[in-house]
Amino acid sequence: QVQLVESGGGLVQAGGSLRLSCAASGSIVSINAMGWYRQAPGKSRELVAVAISRRRTNYADFVKERFTISRDNAKNTVYLQMNSLKPEETAVYYCNADIQTRHYGPPTGYWGQGTQVTVSS
Repeated sequence: QVQLVESGGGLVQAGGSLRLSCAASGSIVSINAMGWYRQAPGKSRELVAVAISRRRTNYADFVKERFTISRDNAKNTVYLQMNSLKPEETAVYYCNADIQTRHYGPPTGYWGQGTQVTVSS
């Protein structure tokens, strides 16, 4: 079994910052990509940022220069530093990771339970 546990969400004023964390635990052989998605009320879930490795990262255009994703492979943890937050970025933020639980076969995608981020105007 694998678990992804997110933390760091909360209420922040527009222009403020938050740092999200997501720690993976369980029967892990290796972790490929780790990323963050978000889902606002009435909208589809969308990619925010992904760390394919510690040095290879991709961002959605709407967060470039404001958000930073990083990984601590020793802790099986991914972070999302969010700066200059906007009210329209209020959403539930979800962690996702492609995890190898066996020494053969493809990795499996896992999701965290989500953490609420609310940005007030």
